[in-house]
Amino acid sequence: VKLQASGGGLVQPGGSLRLSCAASGPTSDTYAIGWFRHFPGKEREGLACISSSDGTTYYSESVKGRFTISRNDARNTVFLQMNSLKREDTAVYYCATVLCRRTSYSNDYYFPDGGYWGQGTLVTVSA
Repeated sequence: VKLQASGGGLVQPGGSLRLSCAASGPTSDTYAIGWFRHFPGKEREGLACISSSDGTTYYSESVKGRFTISRNDARNTVFLQMNSLKREDTAVYYCATVLCRRTSYSNDYYFPDGGYWGQGTLVTVSA
């Protein structure tokens, strides 16, 4: 499975960006996809995820109401629409295959599933 993240760039505070995560490979359409971001010197933060089976979504509190995750199954692509961007949203954003559900062994929706990651895409929010 290969994930290709794209769509990052420079945007002014209050602006919007849409990130894309294109998946390829024989079983790529069976995985839930999550979006993460990484701030220098801090742990990676899970933002949102979407299941492969029924499109169920989950959002972290830090982005709920501003970010929307969706998927286009025909293109095998997951999107992260980011609105009302703030300077503190500046980070490198990644997509990865995750469980996107609770299990008997973890309440972490962003628990890795398969260990596939896309390369990061830089989002800079600045005037």
